[in-house]
Amino acid sequence: MRHRTKLALLLLLIPALLAVGCGGEEKAADDLYTCPMHPTYVSDRPGSCPICNMDLVKKPERVAVGSAASEGDRKVLFYRNPMDPTVTSPAPAKDSMGMDYVPVYSDEVSGTGSGTSGGSSSSHAAVDLDANALRLAGVATEVAGHGHLTRMVRTVGSVVADERRLVRAQSKISGWVEKLRVSSTGQYVKKGEPAMAVYSPTLLAAQSEYLLARDAAARFAGSELPEVRRGGQDLLVAARRRLELLDVPESSIAELDRTRTAQRTVELLVPASGFVTAKAVVLGQEIAPGMELYTVTDLSAVWVEAAFYESEARWIEVGQTATLRPPSDPEAALKARIAYLYPTLDTAARTLTARFELGNPGFKLRPGMFVDVELEIDLGEGVLVPASAVLDSGLRQLVFVETAPGSFEPREVAVGGRGGELVRIVSGVAAGEKVAIRANFLLDSESRLRAAIAGAAATGPSADSDPHGAHP
Repeated sequence: MRHRTKLALLLLLIPALLAVGCGGEEKAADDLYTCPMHPTYVSDRPGSCPICNMDLVKKPERVAVGSAASEGDRKVLFYRNPMDPTVTSPAPAKDSMGMDYVPVYSDEVSGTGSGTSGGSSSSHAAVDLDANALRLAGVATEVAGHGHLTRMVRTVGSVVADERRLVRAQSKISGWVEKLRVSSTGQYVKKGEPAMAVYSPTLLAAQSEYLLARDAAARFAGSELPEVRRGGQDLLVAARRRLELLDVPESSIAELDRTRTAQRTVELLVPASGFVTAKAVVLGQEIAPGMELYTVTDLSAVWVEAAFYESEARWIEVGQTATLRPPSDPEAALKARIAYLYPTLDTAARTLTARFELGNPGFKLRPGMFVDVELEIDLGEGVLVPASAVLDSGLRQLVFVETAPGSFEPREVAVGGRGGELVRIVSGVAAGEKVAIRANFLLDSESRLRAAIAGAAATGPSADSDPHGAHP
């Protein structure tokens, strides 16, 4: 009975096993998937490209994986590492992460070139993409034009006092301050106003000498000898001149003539109009010749010193007009010209300082304030392309030019200057040519990859180029 049961189960399983075997032989081949940017990578299932992480797309034709027809029509030159195209193998292999090497076919290498333009780069190759690949990569182009390029340079300047309007009052005599009218820093004073009253033995003696010379001149005026009359007059002029050189004001000398009495104290006058920006004397202080008493600064006109980067120095010239906007009044737009460029460079900040001179009605610009400076510089005429079209590696600049629909040629260019979102091209691109302005980095990656594949094909695979060995 038990043997009959086993026989029955075996008879039931045989048809099922036959059906499974037949189904496996008749199963259709799976669709192939490839990367739109790296068509040499092929997979039998959806996923992402191991080189650029783009989603794989289905190939238009259905070809069975490993079929003799697909391999027979295309000749495999060698196999390359999917992460490093310079590492190749003459036979199928795996890298250190277990990824299969990608086959490189003869038709793929023959379609890879380095471009025909004189400005093309030897480390890059031309890139050919179909419409679907262009759409998925997001490549956009724009026509290079010809025009005039300007650039707005913005920097910050600081307000400083005009050095030519600084007046420093110093003592020419020794004495003591008995009255002080210049009493505080920041005080506004006018030229000719009394500054301080000073008692000075020197001034007292000079006054007495003047009075004696005055009396002598009056006596000598009645002499019959012209030499005597002239000598008395010269003595009076010399005594008066001495008082003037000691900064005795004309009003004090007139008072001497009127009273014929030497004054104990003499009023010293303010030498210029402006603000007292420094004061070194107080009431009752003894002063000596050469001592600094106070400083007056005229702020009716000021300087603005603005720093420009060393790379912008060649565009900065005396006479250029800039717009200055004080932060305290952003709506105020003051026009000023560059009056002077300092001959030395700030070695710490690597900047060149330009000086603007402008009037200061109402004293709104105060020394120490910051001012926003806008200077428009002329970069000249030339071929203009969007700034996003230029890939700058620091050593060179690269632009991808569309020579035919879907065909991009890498070219090294010389950049003459950048203004806003435009760049002036000195050489490498002509007006009217289309340049890639978006997805440039994807084009650059694909261009480098194809150049590396072409270089590997030219040298041929060797055993030394496969560090992991071939795996059948």
